Amino acid sequence: MLSLIVFCLTLSVASAQYLGSYYCQTGRDVAVHLFEWKWADIEKECSWLAEHGYCAVQVSPVHENRVITNPPYPWYQRYQPVSYKMGSRSGNDAQFRSMVSTCNNLGVFIYVDGVFNHMTGGGSGVGSDGSSFNADSKSYPGVPYGENDFHGSAECQTSNGEIQDYNDANQVRNCMLVGLRDLKGSSEYVRGMTSDFMNYLIGVGVAGFRMDACKHMWPGDLEALYGRLNNLNTQWFPAGTRPYIYQEVIDMGSEPIKASDYTYLGRVTEFKHGKNLGDVIRKNNGQRLSYLSNFGESWGQLSGTDALVFIDNHDNQRGHGAGGFGTILTFFEANMYKIANAFELAWQYGHVRIMSSYNWPRNIVNGVDVNDWMGPPGNGGVTANAVCFNGDWICEHRWRQISNMVRFHNAALGYPVSNWWDNGGDRIAFGRSGKGFIVINNEGSEFSQSFSTGLPAGTYCDVISCDNNRSPCGNSGGSCRGEFTVDGSGMAQITVPSGEDPMIALHV
Repeated sequence: MLSLIVFCLTLSVASAQYLGSYYCQTGRDVAVHLFEWKWADIEKECSWLAEHGYCAVQVSPVHENRVITNPPYPWYQRYQPVSYKMGSRSGNDAQFRSMVSTCNNLGVFIYVDGVFNHMTGGGSGVGSDGSSFNADSKSYPGVPYGENDFHGSAECQTSNGEIQDYNDANQVRNCMLVGLRDLKGSSEYVRGMTSDFMNYLIGVGVAGFRMDACKHMWPGDLEALYGRLNNLNTQWFPAGTRPYIYQEVIDMGSEPIKASDYTYLGRVTEFKHGKNLGDVIRKNNGQRLSYLSNFGESWGQLSGTDALVFIDNHDNQRGHGAGGFGTILTFFEANMYKIANAFELAWQYGHVRIMSSYNWPRNIVNGVDVNDWMGPPGNGGVTANAVCFNGDWICEHRWRQISNMVRFHNAALGYPVSNWWDNGGDRIAFGRSGKGFIVINNEGSEFSQSFSTGLPAGTYCDVISCDNNRSPCGNSGGSCRGEFTVDGSGMAQITVPSGEDPMIALHV
């Protein structure tokens, strides 16, 4: 059986049964969101992920979804459930089971993106696994759900049944989000149907769930739902292991519903984390790297033990949700994006999730990406298999500057930040108590300095530019900046370039 690292918070006995420990094979800690990947492709990718120290994969929603043809097959159709059957453009039930088994056996666990706040928007049709639905009459026979299973005028008093005022918590939680039929989370029947589906997935072997749209559900309803969940499958997890829960709550500080309302239930997505790092690295409003010396909770973010953190996600890389195109960093700004991920992975804060994207022709008009709807390559057709770096699939998780920093992160896991240095501007350096050391140069010229690294004496590869799986350092296509020597007092002379990949990172 795989050994596990279990990070636990100090909690009441009642909430501890389902709160936010997270489960990784020993020495691994970082998850990756393989957005819109097929189950068969994820199954193949888990070998690479295991070799490179990744902990887990967040997969796209697994349930049957609405099929939208105008615009053609957008990504967001996956977030409009029709039933809890398993046919989607990612694959079928048998392919999902095979993926989970293979990945678990490699020590790479599966987190499912769970959509349980709502069903589809208006209209009728047939879903991706053949189930009919009529949203106008709130009929979803594939579950089955009917009109009594949804919030109506008794719970939502707005004129059109939709959220009109985000300063009204009752509207946010009882009215429809952009027309999506809002499930009645207080219903014992609804709780039973959703927990049955989640327990089916737990039985298959999934380790946890990213819970979508939690701001739109009452914490008490989620508490009741989580309390119905089974322990994880003992084929891969110790007896009594609870599923890992992390909850999507967009809280930028201006609304009455707070991320902290949900932390007693599990981890929460900390959207301020990516926004704050984006502002600093872009130098927005006079921000500087040197300001990051106390980055985390003192910046108004959640406690690190409560936070699931990321530079971007599938929503805000398209301009939706927290942040915006002038703040959130994505693969479209590759160099700044690498800096942000390097800092995030070197720093000690939260549970890190890496985004892995597909490409689309971004076209921002008046602050809106008019192509933000575009689904995966091939519109999710059977030939749209993920092939990294083919121009369609970006695969940020495989970028050397990111995947080697995952190794840095794992090497430093549990060791506090130390040996901080900055120049008062946009050059910083810090260590992780003798396990790693990184220097970042976000200024316009190269610089060289002797640093107190805290590392043991020895010769180290720069993992930003080099393949650190070989000794001496591989040249990674000719760009490798080579080896750095740390003397017996922990000092090292380090030259840090400007421009592309302006970082040097060393770890034991």
